[in-house]
Amino acid sequence: MAGIVLRPVQDGDLPLFFAWMSDPGATRVAAFTADDPTDRAAFDAHWARIRAGSRVVMRTVVADGAVVGHVGEYGDPGDRQVTYWIDRAHWGRGLATAALRAYLDETPTRPLHARAAADNIGSRRVLEKCGFVVTGEDRGFARARGEEIDEVLVTLRG
Repeated sequence: MAGIVLRPVQDGDLPLFFAWMSDPGATRVAAFTADDPTDRAAFDAHWARIRAGSRVVMRTVVADGAVVGHVGEYGDPGDRQVTYWIDRAHWGRGLATAALRAYLDETPTRPLHARAAADNIGSRRVLEKCGFVVTGEDRGFARARGEEIDEVLVTLRG
């Protein structure tokens, strides 16, 4: 598998991010998305807030010289959450696991938390391979599915 490089998000990354995050197949799997993933103005405003603030840390994931996703963390101190997104064209190559591991090597924040749709086996495996353990269950409204679904809550300690 290709090596992963994490770098700051650049303006040129955003059109790719928007295309991936508005892909109906990918959003259905992820389940928890923006109110309207096809609303470019809302997407741009969201990313402007992310890039201007200090409470969200995001990195672009590059593999073999190509931008393939993003990874980062957000939230209040003591309740920091990791997030990642890999372009669906690159699923199944281990890139999400490699990207999350690289990010975890870069950040000292612990504990870190994450949530995943209970039926999103791929994301759950990524989190488990990176040392996260299941700490609970929840239900939440999955906009991409238009219904409430089961979630798993995971935590990475020390």
